[in-house]
Amino acid sequence: MAALGHTFPFYGGPKPTFRMDTTLAIILTIFLTALVTFVVILPGIRGKMRLFWLLRVVTSLSIGAVTLAVNFSSEWSVGQVSANTSYKAFSPEWISADVGLQVGLRGVNITLTGTPVQQLNETIDYNEEFTWHLGGNYAKEYAKALEKGLPDPVLYLAEKFTPNSPCDLHRQYGLAGHYTSALLWVAFLCWLLTNVMLSMPVLVYGGYMLLATGMFQLLALVFFSMATSLALSCPLHLGTATLHTRHGPAFWTTLTTGLLCVLLGLAVAVAHRMQPHCLKAFFTQSAEEDTVQEWSPEEGGFLIPHYQSMDENPKTQDIPLSGASSETCCQEESPQEFDYAL
Repeated sequence: MAALGHTFPFYGGPKPTFRMDTTLAIILTIFLTALVTFVVILPGIRGKMRLFWLLRVVTSLSIGAVTLAVNFSSEWSVGQVSANTSYKAFSPEWISADVGLQVGLRGVNITLTGTPVQQLNETIDYNEEFTWHLGGNYAKEYAKALEKGLPDPVLYLAEKFTPNSPCDLHRQYGLAGHYTSALLWVAFLCWLLTNVMLSMPVLVYGGYMLLATGMFQLLALVFFSMATSLALSCPLHLGTATLHTRHGPAFWTTLTTGLLCVLLGLAVAVAHRMQPHCLKAFFTQSAEEDTVQEWSPEEGGFLIPHYQSMDENPKTQDIPLSGASSETCCQEESPQEFDYAL
């Protein structure tokens, strides 16, 4: 490489990148497949229940997909800046590029895209990930990046998150990611219990579990914000520009979903108190077993429960006895007379 005029350290070229996280792509594919499956069987549901059923399925799958996807997202804190910066170590040449930083619950993702992409007879398009979650050794991954000879902007940002960095970003974001991820997993389990209970007669408990799903999501956001706000002020200078971070799409999506779960959970609880029969009709469930059920004449109409009180049906029901039973009863009432003649 030295004979060909390349400058050390030399990176063999940008690796192929997929613009979307493969884990998120798998999660979305699974939930979209489930949605398509439910839509296929939708024509088999008659009447007004079809709309209610579709609304429940779409809402439930959306909540589950978001709760699981944000746990693996790398866009909890994001930042991007256009800067003129050095490209390689031991090289005086500078490039014009867009530098992006995405901080997730499991690590950081750094992007470097040249403007234009072709500069210095190279394709400047990098997308590098450094993880610290579940056994990931961030320091070891950073050492491998140094051996590869990644571009200076990538190494500079990655160095800020190393355990030995004075910025202490590794400890703060690692702690926030660990507990936020745990709370999101609890929220996902609550979502599973919500679907189970809403398919059973215990609708109010399904509403409580949906409320718990939203509360755990909001609690995860509070913990992430508190843990990251304690991080030291560490400016990220790239040439003459400064990179600033802010809450990313994953944070705001979780906030929206959490508030939606809280509102829906409260709505189910209130409907159970005020209009229990309408709530059962919305979830395609019959009324209580001790009621007389009548169907509306329209196809797919609602179940209309009708209670019969003693005032409405004052006549007592006489149960006729058979002939043998009557004779037995008479014999029991008139005792047998014995002749005591001496």
